[in-house]
Amino acid sequence: MGKLRQKITDNLIPLFRRRLSGVDALPQLAVLGLLSGILTGGVILVFRFAIEWPLEHFLPGTGSESFEQLHIVTRGILPLAGAIGLGLMLHHLAIHDRKVGIVHIMERLNYHQGYMSLKSAAVQFVSAVATIVTGQSAGREGPAVHLGAAFSSLLGQWMRLPNNSIRTLVACGCAAAIAASFNTPISGVIFAMEVVMMEYTIAGFTPIILAAVSAAIVTQAVYGSEPAFSVPPLTMNSLLEIPWVLAIAVIIGIAAAGFIQLVDTMGRYHHKPVLLRIILAGLLMVPFAMLVPETMGIGYDTVSETIHGDLGFWILLSVGLAKLVVTGLSLGLGMPSGVIGPTVFMGATIGGAMGLIGAQVMPEQSSSVGFYAMLGMGAMMGAVLQAPLAALMALMELTRNPNIILPGMLIITTASLVTSEAFGKKSLFLTILKSQGLSYQNSPVIQALRRVSVGAIMDRSILRTERELTIEEARKALKSEPKWLLVEGSNGPTALLPAVDLARFLEDAEEEAAEEGGKLPETIDLVAIPANRRDLAPVQYQATLEEALHAFDKGRAEALYVQRQVAPMIQRVYGVVLKSDIESYYQYRRS
Repeated sequence: MGKLRQKITDNLIPLFRRRLSGVDALPQLAVLGLLSGILTGGVILVFRFAIEWPLEHFLPGTGSESFEQLHIVTRGILPLAGAIGLGLMLHHLAIHDRKVGIVHIMERLNYHQGYMSLKSAAVQFVSAVATIVTGQSAGREGPAVHLGAAFSSLLGQWMRLPNNSIRTLVACGCAAAIAASFNTPISGVIFAMEVVMMEYTIAGFTPIILAAVSAAIVTQAVYGSEPAFSVPPLTMNSLLEIPWVLAIAVIIGIAAAGFIQLVDTMGRYHHKPVLLRIILAGLLMVPFAMLVPETMGIGYDTVSETIHGDLGFWILLSVGLAKLVVTGLSLGLGMPSGVIGPTVFMGATIGGAMGLIGAQVMPEQSSSVGFYAMLGMGAMMGAVLQAPLAALMALMELTRNPNIILPGMLIITTASLVTSEAFGKKSLFLTILKSQGLSYQNSPVIQALRRVSVGAIMDRSILRTERELTIEEARKALKSEPKWLLVEGSNGPTALLPAVDLARFLEDAEEEAAEEGGKLPETIDLVAIPANRRDLAPVQYQATLEEALHAFDKGRAEALYVQRQVAPMIQRVYGVVLKSDIESYYQYRRS
């Protein structure tokens, strides 16, 4: 049994990794997608329990969102005390350990090939639970996406997979987290590809779909098959409502642009001490918590009441605008809270308020308040995230009503255009990245190079050899017919030369010795003989082609040798990659 296990470890796992180096490893990626979905589903269950259990036991009344029933003094003290505790915790962490949420995932994808740490997951878990439980204006979906991405990334690191596969696993974790949180697997898939990865690939769809479905099944086993909100049957009563739908789209587009601007403005103070910023965010939350308690926590109870038409115009408008202001202030100051939940809240309440106006203007033609609340929800999500397709899919899955597709497409695309074109705003996540001095490269070339590992194109026909060889050693080296010779130095390979150049030197030396009656040289210096030598630099086996190009530029090398650590202080060389190999591969794939 031990020999069989060793054989599997020695043969099947390296083969699995090797297949994952390319872009055509669908069976292997499908397996990874299933594993990621199951793992993420379990993590989200634990996360939701950690939020709901203390709230159900601490808050008066039933449910986990009845902050409104707390005494007014308690409502003021709770978020301030929570902010002080969060500020002290973050103050004792290094700057790179404080980063959480979807922006952090995008940073890790763009600069670190999707590698995320267990510590970042733990910080996100604790900080997210603390923000929601203490009544900050927060959402659970953004932290859930971080947790799904982090644990999926850790799964890939534990399996020592190539970096292109770890990137796919991160996308799987994002999709699985959205699917598990909202019970909307399709929008989870689109969200991962449109918002986080910012690319669509045929090979990427299969594992991400499997991750979303498996995560949704895990959470449905505990919470049931109903979506996040109970939505009554909705339909548009008349085509005469379309002008009003467009007007609401413009209003929500303006609100989304204002929200993004508010977060960006407050984000300019990110260089100030984190303790000061978090406590200030808590102080700003106090008057809102005391006067507009609906802004506390996730607020899905208010969203549900809005959808069912239980709230009046002034309540809807005031809580919607209050949520926008306090969330923008606290998020910009660095409060580690999610943004998707507040976006849903803002869109539903503002949309519901506009629906009530429409009912007064056109009482016979106007649709229900819930109809406009759902349209507002999709429009705000699409405009803030600049992800119209993900917002539309979420709208469809939450309502389970095809009648909302036409007005949904209209309001989401119009609101997104108003925010992006009329006000020049990029998505909230890209805006935050920019304020931190970071960027997100998603050109077609970069995307193509990120999807492939160096292991997929490296030339394995190599032979490591010492710098000086005897004639017999040289002949023996050529007998195995390698294409390349890696010349060893004191700290690893130092030069690469074609084996044919050594063969040509031996042939010329033998001809010269035969003609002149001389002797062959006792040793051959591979660095001294005439040859088309190339300077070398190392690259890790897990690296993508994008990382390989960075290694070429950084080390001014003419070739890279691909290595992997197989034991402490021992690196095994698997092959070599030339810059021309990367260019040829990309040209071949594009044609």
